[in-house]
Amino acid sequence: MLGRNKEKALKKLRKELRSGLYSYLVLSLLEREGELHGYAIRKKLRQLSNGKLVPSEGALYDILKSLRKYRLLEDFWVEVNGRPRKYYRLTNLGREVLGELKKEVEDVVEVLKKLEGFR
Repeated sequence: MLGRNKEKALKKLRKELRSGLYSYLVLSLLEREGELHGYAIRKKLRQLSNGKLVPSEGALYDILKSLRKYRLLEDFWVEVNGRPRKYYRLTNLGREVLGELKKEVEDVVEVLKKLEGFR
């Protein structure tokens, strides 16, 4: 019974932790890389995190849709090797919001370092 409760708690808390983190990572990645299509975003996240922080394909497209809804990024179509691909890039608002989020992340990292005893 305790094992099951542990797994349920971990699943819920991981989902909550990662949902905001994935949005931040996507914005940061687009800031660094410029324009990317969805598959390239997942591939780069897999490389950067050694496969540890990769949203599912469905979750990624929900994140992209949400970020677009808030006008933090825009999408456009490009034909690559005869196939249309939807690319994404940051908007000016996305850059501004990301700048603010970076400050928040720095604060979180600082607190984690203190909690974990790092210097």
